Formats: sequence, C-alpha cells, structure tokens
Amino acid sequence: MKRINILLKISFLAVLIFTSCKKDFLETEPLGKLSTDIYFQKEEHAIWATNAVYNSLREYDVHVFHFIGMTDIVSDDADKGSIPDDAAFLNDLDNFSLDAGHVSPESVWRGYYRAIYRANLAIENIPPIEMDGALKQRLVAECRFLRAYFYFNMVRWFGDLPLISQALQPGEYEQLRSPKADVYALIISDLEAAINGLPEKSAYQSDETGRATKGAAKGLLAKVYLTLGDFANAEKYALEVIQSGEYELFPNYTTLFQPAGENSSESVFEVQAAAFETGGGASQYNQVQGVRGSPNLGWGFNRPSDDLVAAYEPGDPRREATILNVGEVLPDGSGIVQDNPDMFNERYNQKAWVPPHPGFQENGPGNIRLLRYADVLLMAAEAANENSKPADALLYLNMVRARARGQSSFILPDITETDKDLLRQIIWHERRVELAMEQQRWFDLVRQGRAAEVMQAVGKDFVAGKHELFPIPQKEIDLGGGRILQNNGY
Repeated sequence: MKRINILLKISFLAVLIFTSCKKDFLETEPLGKLSTDIYFQKEEHAIWATNAVYNSLREYDVHVFHFIGMTDIVSDDADKGSIPDDAAFLNDLDNFSLDAGHVSPESVWRGYYRAIYRANLAIENIPPIEMDGALKQRLVAECRFLRAYFYFNMVRWFGDLPLISQALQPGEYEQLRSPKADVYALIISDLEAAINGLPEKSAYQSDETGRATKGAAKGLLAKVYLTLGDFANAEKYALEVIQSGEYELFPNYTTLFQPAGENSSESVFEVQAAAFETGGGASQYNQVQGVRGSPNLGWGFNRPSDDLVAAYEPGDPRREATILNVGEVLPDGSGIVQDNPDMFNERYNQKAWVPPHPGFQENGPGNIRLLRYADVLLMAAEAANENSKPADALLYLNMVRARARGQSSFILPDITETDKDLLRQIIWHERRVELAMEQQRWFDLVRQGRAAEVMQAVGKDFVAGKHELFPIPQKEIDLGGGRILQNNGY
C-alpha cells in the first residue's frame, strides 16, 4: 500500500504528457488536457514530470524482455529457456550470434533514450517553476539520479554514445557518438548532484516510498567507480552508504524476494510495481520469467543455467531461494510447479515469482531490485581488497555470508583468506551467488575483464574484443546517414 500513491500519480502523468487527448463529437476541449504552452507552470506539473521518468522504469523496452536477455541470458547465469521456437531471437544473445539488426539492442536503445528524454525535459523545465524550493531541488535531483542510471546501463552495453543532456529541438536530432569517458563524466556529475539534492531514505514519508535517495545515489556512484576501476572512490561511496545507518541486511534471504521483502531494510533502490484492478502500475518483468503453464501461466524465459546451479557451495540456501524447479512447492504454498512437456529441463527464476494478483500475468506486481545493501557490502569488500585492506574486505564479505547461512553453523563458513588475488576471486564468486538472476552478472564479467574467458568456458561463441559490447542498432546508423560509427566487429 505504501507505493500506491506514487504509482497512481505516475500512471496518470504518463497519460497526460505522452499521449494526446481526442476531442469528442462536439469538439469540446477535454478538461484534463495539457499542452506545451500551459505545462511546467506549477508545482503539480513538476511532480508529474518527475513521476513520468519513474514510469519509464516499468516499460517493456527498459526492464522487461530485452533487458533480461542482455543481462542474464547473455551471461553464464542463464539460458534462453521457454519452448524452443518461442522468441528464438534470444538464442542469438545466448550464443553471441546477433548482428546490428537484432531486435534487443534496438529495443533497449529506444526505451532508454525515451526515458532519458523524459528526464531531460524535467531537469530543464522544473527549475523556472515558482514552487517550494526544497521540493524543486529534490525533484530535479531525482531526475538526475534516474538519468544517470539510464546512461550507466547504456554505456556499459554500447560504449560510446550520443550524449544528450537536454530536450532536442528540430535540427538537433542527428547526434554523433561521444566518447564513453564523456558519458561517465555526465553520470558522475548527475550522481554527485543527486547526492547533494536527495534526502536519506528515512526522511521520506511512507507514501513516497520508492523514490531515489541519497543512499541510492551513493550506492550507484560506488558501482560506477568500481566499473571504472577507481577503487578508492568505490570504497568511499560504498562506506558512506554502510555508515549512514539507513540500511541493514534483511534477515531471511528467501523472503527478501517475496512481497514481504519489498522496500525492506535492504532496499537501496527498486522499481515499484503494483497490480491494480484498473489502471497502470505493473510490468511484464514477472510474466516473462514466470512458470510456463500451470499454475503460474508465465512465459518461462531466463532459465537458470546448469553452470549457475553448480556454482553454489554445498547447502547454500541461496540456490533454493533463486531457482524454482519442477515438482517444487511455490513460495506461497499455493501449488506445485508442473512439468511442461514442451520444455527441456525447465527451471525458473524464483526471484521473479509473484503470487496471484489482479489481471493476467502481464499485470506483474513484483518490484525489481536494482540495488540491494548486500550488493553495496560486496562492492565495499571488493574495493577494500583492491586497496590492500583485507581485514575490511573480509568484514563486509562475511556479513553477506552470515545472513545467507542463517542459523546453521555447518554451511558457508567465514572466509579467512587474505591474499589479494585469491580473495578477489572469492569476492567475485560471492557476488555471483548472492546476486544471481538479478541482472548483475553480465556487467560484472565485462568490468572484471573476464567475459571472454568465462563465456568460452561454458561453450559460448564469444569473440574477445567484440562481444563485450552490443552492436549499435543499424536503424540508428541509417537514420543518421551513416555518421554514427558501429562497434568493432559488427
């Protein structure tokens, strides 16, 4: 219930701004119609514009089918799944046989730049509005946080990018790619501004749950610096999140991914979703990965791989909490996963499972966990190890392992290794099993410089120097008259 207010506002705004209103047969003006000459005039408009940026987080081209394909399925954590002929294009991601005409890069390119446009529009037009100054500062900071997030995914997928930081006017649409260093400079600038302008998580009222916070901006900035290999700054910002006292590990790892774990003490930032009887608020993130057939009626994509199953230490409860197998009781006890004869060796991402809800499965109410406190702890551990602070690294690493083992004293013992190279491998492995099927693995492998080694080891046709990046959509190159250069090898 805490997030319903913001979701309703988000859905309402998306209709007001981004669709046009039709006149009725009497040619009367709809009372709710907003146009560019009267928009961005008052505080309400600033709130709606910001909510429209949040709305992008639940859109199909941002966090659903192709996002999952370009994060989990492309990695060693997952296979395409589902039945063989359904969405066969995902095999191209799984096997690295995609080209510049592939639908997935084209889809996320479209979705993320649409989201960036909304953020640019708000950042540019909210400041002149006469309204409460503190709220104005916060809303602009929220939009800058979200713009940083969108660009961060894009630069990790594509490298150099058209860098657009304002709403384009006619005649400005043909943009060349800027060096990725410039893209990262904007991301860092946006996140620094967000840190200065956002409140801590505890300062929000309950009906504002899910908005960007100071801790979310610091946590994302830590990940940006970790990606860039700036371990001093990665440790600095991760520690500021840890020392803020705003977050703690949720006691039960399994429950964390069920409705009871949404917006919990461990939540640093997550996409808000809710299944209403009528109106928007949900996403298809859950449907795409749901049980194909009785009793969940999902699509069955993003099958946890055999390699991931084998990656867990004996007895690690996180394996059972992550992977849903045939014959297993559903998390809410409402039924048993039935065998689907059309699928091979089916298994499902349990972290994306949701209980029965209003509407069909496309009305998915499950929040998408984009940044958890456990992730921040492991970033701090990795950065501390690289900064020759093994004791600190072990402290944060073992906090994550202790939560995972719960009350058992026979599994997941504390790590005591202090050799930097060996501890690095241990931390990387811990990230894999802790964050499995949460769309983190691919980005980790690329930033760690071992995507080729790991992909080739599991039999994928990965070409080093090419497949670390996705192709620029050919449609975008054609629209720009060939002025946008393609990534290497495509």
